[in-house]
Amino acid sequence: MNTDSYPGSWCEIHLDRISHNLKLTLGLVPSGRRLCAVLKADAYGHGIKQVVPLMQAQGVGCTGITSNAEAMAVRAAGFEGTLIRLRAATPDEVDNALDARIEEQVSSLAIAEKLKAIKVAGHTVRAHLALNALGMSRDGLEIATAKGWATCQAILKLLGKDVVGICTHFPCNTPENLRASADLFHKQVSRVIKNSTLERSDLLVHAGSSLTLASDEPVETDLYRCGAILYGILKPELGFQTAMDLRTRVVSIGDYPEGASVGYDRACLLNADRSLACLSIDYANGFRQDRDPDAAIVLGNQLAPVIGKTSMNTLVVDITDVEGVQVGDEAKVFGGIEDPKAPLAKTEQQFRTIMADLYADWGMRNERIFR
Repeated sequence: MNTDSYPGSWCEIHLDRISHNLKLTLGLVPSGRRLCAVLKADAYGHGIKQVVPLMQAQGVGCTGITSNAEAMAVRAAGFEGTLIRLRAATPDEVDNALDARIEEQVSSLAIAEKLKAIKVAGHTVRAHLALNALGMSRDGLEIATAKGWATCQAILKLLGKDVVGICTHFPCNTPENLRASADLFHKQVSRVIKNSTLERSDLLVHAGSSLTLASDEPVETDLYRCGAILYGILKPELGFQTAMDLRTRVVSIGDYPEGASVGYDRACLLNADRSLACLSIDYANGFRQDRDPDAAIVLGNQLAPVIGKTSMNTLVVDITDVEGVQVGDEAKVFGGIEDPKAPLAKTEQQFRTIMADLYADWGMRNERIFR
């Protein structure tokens, strides 16, 4: 997106809050464990280029990404530490990211063979064996099956000591589910080590996410891979603060009579004379079409209900009972009222999705202003 000197909608990114959240997160990591700061989706929409220096300032030496573009952005921002891909990659992706020095997940023979060929060509290989452990069932190897165990043995024979980590992703972080998943994962790790030349002391065994770190159920993991908590999505009661505000502007104000329709398909008909304001934001900017019927925008410190079907770049709010609204006024879709912790649950209810989804969407669809 090209920079707009006067955007109709924009995200304000509070870098001081990310630093604050990072400090709190490091305080939650148990002694002897490490933190991997997750920067996928352009740091959850907050900007890799801006977040990397904040990590480095607090000594975080490990980051997690998914795409090659994210990896290149992390390296371009000056990060020289450990960079782990948090999903399976295609052989071509692996080939095209050699300069980024990514530690790749491996759960298939195809990737194991690619990594072996890369080593033969003179490149350093550091691989993380990804296990499913009856978990997410997306890109981890399920060694509970005969076929999966045979594949695992073949991978270990090919890569040997180039396997530097064993990982999984817990599918649920409620105490009972987390404990069962952790126990199974570590049984599988023990099985892998027992039937290979790997040494536990040489391996990074990791599984924990932000939700794992914030849970009350202790689990054994060498590394917590955290994204959501860094951007204030979790645990406001512990002082974590939302780091992104979404704002827009009033572009027109008008009075409309009873019976007038608002938006497409005449889906909304006014039941009385109303004053309406048009704002320069909508689904192209991440304001979801499938929103709660009670969705509202903050004008000043007052709520203005959203009415009618959404459009691509404009929406309508009812300002009949909102005082002092003028063209050019800022309107707040999320954050920046008084409390930087913000009403997370209410926003998720309004947009019928999770904050990680909203942050990534908003941050990559709108201009970003860094505070």
